[in-house]
Amino acid sequence: MLRPLCSDKRVRRLFPALQCRTNKANLVCDSFYFLILTSYFLIHSMHRDHHRWYSHRLNRDMGVAVYGHYGLPILAFPTSMGDEWEQEGQGMIGTLSPYLDQGRIRIFCINGVQSDSFANKGAHPFHRSWMQAQYDAYVANEVFPFIDSVCQTAGIRISTLGASLGAYHAANILFKHPDHVKRCYALSGIYDMRDSMDGMYDDNFYFNNPVDYMANQHDPWFLHQYASCDIRLVTGCGPWENSGPTYRMSEVLRNRGIAHHLDDWGPEGGHEWPYWHHQMWEYVGQHF
Repeated sequence: MLRPLCSDKRVRRLFPALQCRTNKANLVCDSFYFLILTSYFLIHSMHRDHHRWYSHRLNRDMGVAVYGHYGLPILAFPTSMGDEWEQEGQGMIGTLSPYLDQGRIRIFCINGVQSDSFANKGAHPFHRSWMQAQYDAYVANEVFPFIDSVCQTAGIRISTLGASLGAYHAANILFKHPDHVKRCYALSGIYDMRDSMDGMYDDNFYFNNPVDYMANQHDPWFLHQYASCDIRLVTGCGPWENSGPTYRMSEVLRNRGIAHHLDDWGPEGGHEWPYWHHQMWEYVGQHF
C-alpha cells in the first residue's frame, strides 16, 4: 500500500490545509491527492495573468488573478481572510488545471474586503454593511466588465464559486445579478450575516443578507431570471461542516418557488479544502 501522501513533507508544504485533518477524516484515497499534487505543478505551464487597479468604490487597489487561456468564466471568491491568490495557494487551481488546459473554463480569482466589512469589529456596524454594498458594486461595475473584456464577449454568462464565506458571496452575487451570473457553486456557506452586525440593521445589510431579501423576492424580472440559473447550494455531514445554513437558504428559495439544487454530499461534504476540491472536480467535469 502506498504511504499516505499527506505524510509527505512536500505535500504538507504545498497544501498546509491537508495536514493531519485529512488523515483523521479519511477523506479521499491516495489517488486523489496524487491528482492534486501532480496538477499543482502544471500551473507553471498554464496561462496565468495578474491584473490590478485602484477601485474608487473601495478606496484601494484590488487584484484579479486569471487562469486559463480560453473557456467559460468562473468568478472565484476567497474565504474569510483570503485574497486573489488563495485558490492557487490552496490547490484548487491545480486540481482544476486539466479543465483549464483543455479550454473548458477560465477562472478569475478576486480579493475580498472582509477585514473592512463584516469582520471589522472596530467599525460601526453600518460601516460594515456599507462596505459590503460597495463590494457588490465593485464586482458588478468593475469585475464583470473586466471579465467581459478578457473573454471578448459582452454580457458573457458567468459562474461563481466560493467556499465558506466565499459561498455567501458566490450566492449573493447571483441573487443580485442573475442576468449576468447564471450559475453558482456555493460550498459550505452561510447566508445570514446577522452575527456580524451587533444587533443592528439597515438597508445595506438587508439587501446583502440573502435569507432576508430572498424571502421577500417578488419582482417578476428577478424571478424570470432565476428560472434560467443553476443555483448549487452544497453541504454535507463531513468533518467541521454545519449544514444548517445551507438547508435554511434552500428552504427560503423553495418557499419562493425558485428552482435550485440542494447538494448534500454526505460524508464527502466537509468544511475543508480537500472536500471542496473533490466537489469542484466533479461539478466542472459535469457542467463544462
